[in-house]
Amino acid sequence: MALETWLIKVKTALSHSLTKKPSFSSSKPKHVSVLSFEIANVMSKLLHLWQSLSDTNVIRLRNDAIALEGVRKLISNNESFLLSLAVAEFADSLRLVANSVSRLSNYCHEPSLRSFHRIFTEFANSGLDPRAWTLTTPKDIETKHRKLQHYVTLTATLHKEIDALTLVEGAFKKALLNADNAATEHSSHKKLSDLQQKIFWQKQEVKNLKERSLWNKNFDGVVLLLARFVFTVLARIKVVFGIGHSSSVPFLSRSLSSIYPSDHQNPISSCSFVSGPLRSSKLDDENENLGNGFFESNCKVLKLKGDGDGDTLGASALALHYANLVMVLEKMIKSPQLVGVDARDDLYGMLPSSIRSSLRARLRGVGFSACDDHVLAGEWRDALGRILGWLAPLAHNMVKWHSERSYEQQNLVPKTNVLLLQTLFFANKEKTEAAITELLVGLNYVWRFEREMTAKALFECTKFNNGFLSLHKPS
Repeated sequence: MALETWLIKVKTALSHSLTKKPSFSSSKPKHVSVLSFEIANVMSKLLHLWQSLSDTNVIRLRNDAIALEGVRKLISNNESFLLSLAVAEFADSLRLVANSVSRLSNYCHEPSLRSFHRIFTEFANSGLDPRAWTLTTPKDIETKHRKLQHYVTLTATLHKEIDALTLVEGAFKKALLNADNAATEHSSHKKLSDLQQKIFWQKQEVKNLKERSLWNKNFDGVVLLLARFVFTVLARIKVVFGIGHSSSVPFLSRSLSSIYPSDHQNPISSCSFVSGPLRSSKLDDENENLGNGFFESNCKVLKLKGDGDGDTLGASALALHYANLVMVLEKMIKSPQLVGVDARDDLYGMLPSSIRSSLRARLRGVGFSACDDHVLAGEWRDALGRILGWLAPLAHNMVKWHSERSYEQQNLVPKTNVLLLQTLFFANKEKTEAAITELLVGLNYVWRFEREMTAKALFECTKFNNGFLSLHKPS
């Protein structure tokens, strides 16, 4: 009877605990509460964008990214145009983060925060910052940067511990349902008691993390922190690329190695910006008149090349497909002797009609025998290696970029600093198809050469074995 009475009390308490919902209404919240996970995600994306604009990554953009051979061959050899693509992507990423902050600002009590969208748009277009939201010293940036990182880390841990609490409560509920069928009263009581103790300690851990993480922080204060860092990131973009009204925050062009310890070896102040920020006459001309809007004038580059210009893979919606095709070709070219007839047929099935047509034209009337032509086979291997050397990196970057920004991953933070200009998205369709066709022609020759060499070797081996065995036949 004692166990039954205890079970009834526990079931009643557990039922109340499991059905109780978070007290978050449509009214303006005082604390972040259940929105902490959404806000932590926005913070993570903002931190990643800031890291992408660090000294080291800015140097890498100018010296490596826009200097990729594949970029120069398939996209453009014009450095100013390539930089405009980089500006466009940074601006578009910041626009998406700012839109999230705008939605959050609608819950704020402070009128200026509720007007975030208007104030930020004015700052983007004119450079005016009457509320001084832009962080003005490296010390301020470092302090706010660490605070953002701290909140993100603690809130991620809170999410993990809440999941753990849910699992323990689920196990306890299941144990309660099976309590009546337990073999002995003592073992059932012991198991339920242990689980109840785990729930108690897990709730204490969750409560402690709520106090320290975003959950229990003042909502207006957290949104203000986000707003100030959004302003600072935009100021950094303008300084780095020499756009419009960047002179108001000149310190942002100096080294920020105190925030990025790994950047000590390449301080921008000593090498990258000796001749000024990453600017060009084309960028200046496009952004001198900010009356059209900072984000409109910059992001239109992505829209024109990605949607309206039919000569790019992005406009043709073929960028990812061609990237996968190049990666399949790369594997086959590395080991042509392992490519079976079925794999070859599958590859042909991946080819768009335009590439099939050009491939047929290249192979029409070719009735060669690859056998014994080691020199030509070697030349083809070298040629294929050279093409893959500049084409494959763009294909791999395309797959990586897409996987990090796909619908399933849209709430996660990208793990790399790959930009669209480093992928096949802006690649010229005709030039890319010509390169892929060349790979197919070369692979066709090397594949036939390997098959003929293998067949010849097997024939010689069989012939030798038959001759050897005939010498040992019993008379």
